[in-house]
Amino acid sequence: MTSAEVTSAEVTRRRLMGLGLGALAGVSAGCSGDSGPVRRLRLATGPEGGPYNAFGQALAQAVAASGRRIEIVPVSTAASVDNLRKLDDGSVELALAMADAAEDAVLGREPFPRPTAATALARVYVNYTHLLVPAAGPVRSVGDLAGRPVASGAAGSGVQVVAERVLRAAGLDGAPASEAAAADERQLGLAPSVSALREGSVDALFWSGGVPTPALADLARELPLRFLPLDAHVGALRERYGPVYSAVTLPAGVYGLTEPVGTIGVGNYLLARADLPPGAVRDLLQVVFDRWRDLLREVTAGARLEPRFAISTGEVPLHPGAVAHYRSVYG
Repeated sequence: MTSAEVTSAEVTRRRLMGLGLGALAGVSAGCSGDSGPVRRLRLATGPEGGPYNAFGQALAQAVAASGRRIEIVPVSTAASVDNLRKLDDGSVELALAMADAAEDAVLGREPFPRPTAATALARVYVNYTHLLVPAAGPVRSVGDLAGRPVASGAAGSGVQVVAERVLRAAGLDGAPASEAAAADERQLGLAPSVSALREGSVDALFWSGGVPTPALADLARELPLRFLPLDAHVGALRERYGPVYSAVTLPAGVYGLTEPVGTIGVGNYLLARADLPPGAVRDLLQVVFDRWRDLLREVTAGARLEPRFAISTGEVPLHPGAVAHYRSVYG
């Protein structure tokens, strides 16, 4: 994490973790005993076969094997935006969401009509924004997408949020001030997007996920692809939306790339309703940190989950039970 990524909210968070939280930790520990009924927690994930759903299923299995008095029930959804809405209306207790959508929710920015009382348990891994086109085609930059059909993520997904913002930064969102024709956005999930690119009904595909994403790796073995660099847009996105966006690199070797490709990174948060008891949060985080290798294995290669990374949740406040957990375990 660079110094630029440390927001004022994070500084405040770290100060709080260093002060007077022993009592809260004690309360949390008292709530998470080994007796009593099992607490059933519904976790909003994503579409079946997607990375959020894979993470949710792995977490449910890890929690079940831990013997703790909680049960995780993964719920298939459209992903980030949909998950935050479900968290807000109480139809789930936990959710996974991309950092940009989560900050929009807690700040009450579009598409959320009012602030959502979501809290963070951990920043679990980083999504890499992929923008890919057929290597034999004419598209070599985001600007070349003007007037062309683009698979920009399923409705209610975090992919759609970042895709729209990239297109807006490039002047391809159809705004009156833009001189370029808007891209023709098609709201498609990952599997339909892959099929559409293969069949030629779209000229480009946006995706935000771990590296490598298996569906894209499979496609790259069938169809020569070009991955477009997006790192030039990081500054504009950070200026408008804050440090939820960072510059990252698709490394050479993945997807058959012969050289690295700069792109946009977005964190993924494990979130909870603010009224979830601290003891349940602490039990859950103990499993997450005990089993993070298993949880991330099917989601993103080479990722690690470390406390200093996990508490970096920007404008999204940590749940009091999460603060107690990090303070009691890591000091």
